[in-house]
Amino acid sequence: MFYLSKIEHKLTLPPYLLTLPIREAILSELERLFLDKVIAKLGLCISVYDIISIKGGSVFPGDGAPTYLAVFNLIMFRPFTGDIITAKLIRSDANGLRLSLGFFDDIYIPKHHMPDPSHYVSTTSTSKTGTWYWDYGEESFAIGDSEEIKFAV
Repeated sequence: MFYLSKIEHKLTLPPYLLTLPIREAILSELERLFLDKVIAKLGLCISVYDIISIKGGSVFPGDGAPTYLAVFNLIMFRPFTGDIITAKLIRSDANGLRLSLGFFDDIYIPKHHMPDPSHYVSTTSTSKTGTWYWDYGEESFAIGDSEEIKFAV
């Protein structure tokens, strides 16, 4: 689910970052480029773990900024099918549940993926919010607002 991914990236360092120590400036630029972005076949970037090496610093003709080749590790989030994840319930409506992992709030479980049998009860007739109930045997269990929910990817 979480793993380190070694990346080699050529980046141009903006002039306003040149007042900082080079490692700190490159870390700042890497965070701007990669944090909270989904990288194809790798997943969602959570953090820059470390910088392994920095090479270069060449200024090319017509460009006022130095270009560096950085090798670094990113902490990536990429759950696989079948992984069990614990999340907090943000919102419940007739269409399903919206969940949060803390660092990622865009998890949506549509009603057709809710446990079978389950049902939805609206709080008022005009309200768009309500509570989902999971029916197990003779009992109904409410999926409450501040509940932690485990779900399978």
